[in-house]
Amino acid sequence: MQSKKMWEGRFKKALDSKVNDFNSSISFDQRMYKEDITGSMAHAAMLGRQGIIPKEDSELIIKTLAEILSDIESGTLSFDPEAEDIHMFVEAELTARIGDAGKRLHTARSRNDQVALDTRMYVRKHLAEIKDSVLTLIWAIEKKAENHLESVMPGYTHLQRAQPVTFAHYVMAYAQMLMRDVTRIEDALNRMNYLPLGSGALATTTYPIDRESVAEALGFDGVMQNSIDGVSDRDYCLESASILAILMTHMSRFSEEIILWCSSEFGFIELDDAFSTGSSIMPQKKNPDIAELVRGKCGRVYGSLITLLTVMKGLPLAYNKDMQEDKEAIFDALDNVKLCIDIFTQMFDTMTVRVSVLRRAASKGFINATDCADYLVKNGLPFRDAYKITGQIIAYCIDTDKTLEALTLDEYKSFCPVFENGVYEAVDLMNCVNGRKVTGGPAAVSVRKQLDDCIKFLNDRK
Repeated sequence: MQSKKMWEGRFKKALDSKVNDFNSSISFDQRMYKEDITGSMAHAAMLGRQGIIPKEDSELIIKTLAEILSDIESGTLSFDPEAEDIHMFVEAELTARIGDAGKRLHTARSRNDQVALDTRMYVRKHLAEIKDSVLTLIWAIEKKAENHLESVMPGYTHLQRAQPVTFAHYVMAYAQMLMRDVTRIEDALNRMNYLPLGSGALATTTYPIDRESVAEALGFDGVMQNSIDGVSDRDYCLESASILAILMTHMSRFSEEIILWCSSEFGFIELDDAFSTGSSIMPQKKNPDIAELVRGKCGRVYGSLITLLTVMKGLPLAYNKDMQEDKEAIFDALDNVKLCIDIFTQMFDTMTVRVSVLRRAASKGFINATDCADYLVKNGLPFRDAYKITGQIIAYCIDTDKTLEALTLDEYKSFCPVFENGVYEAVDLMNCVNGRKVTGGPAAVSVRKQLDDCIKFLNDRK
């Protein structure tokens, strides 16, 4: 039998069962039960303090809501699939338990500002959890970098070996990206931390409510200043989804590096067996499925952002039922990002860096060619002349299957008489790295500063 609707007094016919199914959101908004009950308890306490409902009713409502919350979390109370949404389910359960006193809970509020509150609180909580997960990943990167300040490897442009860097310098680039993600989350949390409850359906209420006390009780910094905006704003969902999409862009790029690095063609790292999978037919395979799934789920988070932008783009003020579509999109984005960050962190933390392979790769591809040209510039040649001469030397090395380090001084001088024994020091890979000690460079001293700044950033957020 179809459950009664709280709003059915205006209607002469029962809601068609298909319309009920189409209209219902209990299947996905039930996850906001804690936010709904917590918000209702703060609202009921305020109604009692203000004398809007009897104090004894307020206290009974709060006590019973706490019992409902406990029963849901213990599993003794199940969600009614026939309920229209989580708000109606909680209110119906409350009324069933305490009668008329429960019917007073909805005084001076609307489902419009109620759902705006619940969703905002839910996003606030889970976005903060994602921030903590990102900080944990940054710690894992910093720890790994500490052990590889002198692990020379090729840096790339166009996926071609370009110049020598270290593994520490390379992975700290991702730490920098993730640190920006953290600050974006913090900014978004600050912007969303204003209470919409009290906006009513769109024009507040004639009851003498105290919005500020409810805001304080629920951990908000203040109240939303325009009631129409209070019920129709979903910027916090859009901004959160945008931040999550950018974060997943970084995670997808990092995943791509991991996938390349653990291939036989690179061999820079080896993933722990606990964070790899095998093949159903090829016994030699060790697959980077975690990184691949993170890379794949990036598109899913992009989809959530596009869904939210599209839902909101043409809506007149104030609340419209279209806005019910915000929840599945933002829930899915939050769920998948948290899952991806947590499992990626464990995978990264347990992987083995193959230092000798990094060094071997760095010794190929003439990634010290720029340093050879710089040697000539420092000895008086214009850069363009030095660039051309070095290019000729590289072509000679390719033809003779030699490296810059292996050329004799006579061979160097055959291209330019300026060359002296100092060229060998100039093209030494470790010297090439440590000579780049400007701020942001790959030299150990520069990366040490990056690590120290990163540690301070993380400690400031403990």
